[in-house]
Amino acid sequence: MKKILVLNGSPKKEKSATLNVTKAFVDGMLSTNNYEIEYINLSDLNIKPCTGCLSCWGTTEGECVIKNDDIKDVKEKILNSDIFIESFPLFFFGMPGTMKVFTDRMLSMMKTYRGQKSPENGESFHGIRYEKTPKFIVITSCAYTEFGPVYEPLISQYDCICGKGNYTMLFSPQLKTLIDLKNESKINKYLDKFYKAGIEYANNGFLSNETYELLKKPPFSEGAYKIFLDNFWREEKQKGKETK
Repeated sequence: MKKILVLNGSPKKEKSATLNVTKAFVDGMLSTNNYEIEYINLSDLNIKPCTGCLSCWGTTEGECVIKNDDIKDVKEKILNSDIFIESFPLFFFGMPGTMKVFTDRMLSMMKTYRGQKSPENGESFHGIRYEKTPKFIVITSCAYTEFGPVYEPLISQYDCICGKGNYTMLFSPQLKTLIDLKNESKINKYLDKFYKAGIEYANNGFLSNETYELLKKPPFSEGAYKIFLDNFWREEKQKGKETK
């Protein structure tokens, strides 16, 4: 039985909107009866910030000098999994703060920097230290409609770490609005495409370009979404007046 490890990087934990699409995708994979799953809420862990000492590249190569937190256990779980999934919403054109702290602490998984040139042909900037690593999937949601430009900084970071084409990033635009509207029929229809994508990934080990483009499609038209947002911020402003 292959192992899937999901790291939920949303500070909202189980109430994360992103987790809805992540669970739909994972449930599709589990339906093939070839996988077992473990979910971890990043906000439940004790993870201290990287100190930038670079000992994991020199004195204690491959190992972090910080021992009194949960990073070592999480790192072992990642290396023992077959598929590792990070699930989180876009925060100010990047990953949430807790996710960034975790990512910084994964520096020990990268090969020591020895003046390598910038990556070419999809290579990681440093290279991964281990011969065997799990397949890596990032599932992320945002509130934007034209989400391509807003994800460029995050994609660039993952390209440097993993190398282009060495990971799968699934986008879910406009998601929080879809969840907040509580239209079960529309929500279920939207999540179903991620469920089917999970089945496809489990069977093939990758997603077709057609499926990838389908998952990126926003649930609302640009005009309808603008109306939703205008109404939402009007209501939020009214709430602010009422609490004064």
